[in-house]
Amino acid sequence: MAKKPPEGADDVGGSAELPPGLDPKNYSSKGHLRSTVYDAEMARLQEQLVLLQYWIISQGLKVLVIFEGRGSAGKGGVIKRITERTSPRTVRVVALPKPTERQRTQWYFQRYVEHLPAAGEMVLFDRSWYNRSNVEWVMGYCTEAEHDEFLRSCPEFERMLVRSGILVLKYWFSVSFEEQRRRFQARNREPLRRWKLSEMDLAEHELYVRYSMAKDTTFQYTDIKQAPWYVVPSDDKRAARLNCISHLLSQFDYEDVAPDVVDLPAMKEIAYMRPPMHEQTFVPRVY
Repeated sequence: MAKKPPEGADDVGGSAELPPGLDPKNYSSKGHLRSTVYDAEMARLQEQLVLLQYWIISQGLKVLVIFEGRGSAGKGGVIKRITERTSPRTVRVVALPKPTERQRTQWYFQRYVEHLPAAGEMVLFDRSWYNRSNVEWVMGYCTEAEHDEFLRSCPEFERMLVRSGILVLKYWFSVSFEEQRRRFQARNREPLRRWKLSEMDLAEHELYVRYSMAKDTTFQYTDIKQAPWYVVPSDDKRAARLNCISHLLSQFDYEDVAPDVVDLPAMKEIAYMRPPMHEQTFVPRVY
């Protein structure tokens, strides 16, 4: 008999039951996407991301993509795949540390504003101002008044961003309690990955239901027409990455404006004598 999840732990992380239209041969007995299918699709989508990058530059678009969700849900993994083939000058990641004492006295959104995209940029926020209505509220790092004010002001702030010409996309990565536990246990078993299991992760796992409450309240106030939330079930990490990137690409009516192949110039001959090679210090060759 399957173990019943904790009361209130109703996040949908994925199901072994495949939706109509998906080929069962592409999935394991647990309903997870096979690596061969994943690798081929990821290569195709990453090529499209490069084309989208050129389109964003050519059209001067300002794109902000927010990634939120529970610990181990896969936010970092999808961000890594998005940036793997794109230019960091066009597609950049913002992952802010804890606020300084000075920043704690600022308007809450102030430290995020300087990282917003300019024309021809896509900015990926690995967590964002939604820390206030999730981690900070659950862990008691903000007051109830600060939490209430955030829920009132956040929708207006995001509407201002949209009116200013910024395309705001918000993805929430959802993982079930059982899958989160499995991933945390895997990190705990491996010394080289144990650094990824923080005290905050342990507290989040213990307070899984409390985080469910935080998510539901956040959505109630901030799932707005101008900047809706898109939930990404992520018990199957491979499928989650592909689904998220595919949806991201679908938000743009982009065209192929990649530059044409160029002719590489021949080396220009210049009268110059270089110093002897033995005067340089080389790293030891061990491979």
